[in-house]
Amino acid sequence: MNTFKRFGAAMAATAILAGTMGTAHAEAKILKFAHDNKLDPFDNPAQACTAVFANIVEADTNGAIKVEVYPSNQLGSAAEHVQMVRDGLIQATLTSTGAIASYYPRIDVLNLPFAFDSNAATYDVYDGPFGVALAKDIEATLGDVEVLGFPDTGGFFAVTNSQHPIKNLEDFKGVRIRTMALPSHQKIMQALGAEAYPMAWGEVYAGLQTGVIDGQMNPVPTVTFAKFNEVQKYLTLTNHLFSPYTFMLSKAFWDDLTPDQQRIVRYAAQSCVVASRGVSRVIEASDRGLKGLMGKMEIDALTPEEREQFKKVTQPVMEQYVKETLGEDGVKLLDLFKTEVNKANEKQYLTD
Repeated sequence: MNTFKRFGAAMAATAILAGTMGTAHAEAKILKFAHDNKLDPFDNPAQACTAVFANIVEADTNGAIKVEVYPSNQLGSAAEHVQMVRDGLIQATLTSTGAIASYYPRIDVLNLPFAFDSNAATYDVYDGPFGVALAKDIEATLGDVEVLGFPDTGGFFAVTNSQHPIKNLEDFKGVRIRTMALPSHQKIMQALGAEAYPMAWGEVYAGLQTGVIDGQMNPVPTVTFAKFNEVQKYLTLTNHLFSPYTFMLSKAFWDDLTPDQQRIVRYAAQSCVVASRGVSRVIEASDRGLKGLMGKMEIDALTPEEREQFKKVTQPVMEQYVKETLGEDGVKLLDLFKTEVNKANEKQYLTD
């Protein structure tokens, strides 16, 4: 009898060991994650977001999901990344508003100029009812993606140029400003009196260097890591746009995850959003941000009166553009955006 017990125990141990080895050697699910910035989490919010996401996913799934990061457009342009996610060639990307616009034109409602009063207000809007509605609308329109959040691209947009300081509408006249390939961005610059010049991101530095364009608009951290200060003399803190990334995951990949894995991936994505915001604020305040640019560029901030003047000439143009091009659904989404922005702007973050 003891012999049979020992034999049974040995067989059980062998079975457990075999099962453990099978689990350990089970093929991990590969999540290919592409974006258009450098592989340095302290250099840009995209990689800060991606690095945090990858670490949490791999650790909390015990390696059942392996995240492979492809920075600096190694696999194609930002717009191509969107299609690659839809086709299942990669599983995730952080896409700019310009890159997603050809697939989802209503992203343009985010480009209502001079809408936000603070970074904190943007967090409330994109983490609240509007962010939920926007994610659902993107998913319904594209049909083959899961939207997991809206990470920070670096904060509010500033305008740089090589001609002269820009403080009022008169200063914009005749200045050729590079924009994304978004009609809304072009209309905003034109309403301010500038010449809008759409250009691919990879060509911007050379365009500024050769004088094909006089200036560009991007968040301050982008100005720094793209080294635009080398070819630009003036920077104006217009804070006219806040343009987040859209964190997009392949729906086929998402549907193939277990409920527990989905929970982990969603939590990791939320942590990614927080990391992008934190790094953006740190970069802004460090030598890699505004502090580092102060000795290299002439920097001006708009007064409340100047900001209100710019707002008055640009917001009606943008609202009319949405009405004419994005239809009833676009107008409804813009109305929700404005409602949530106003709530966020009015919210008091400090209490007595």
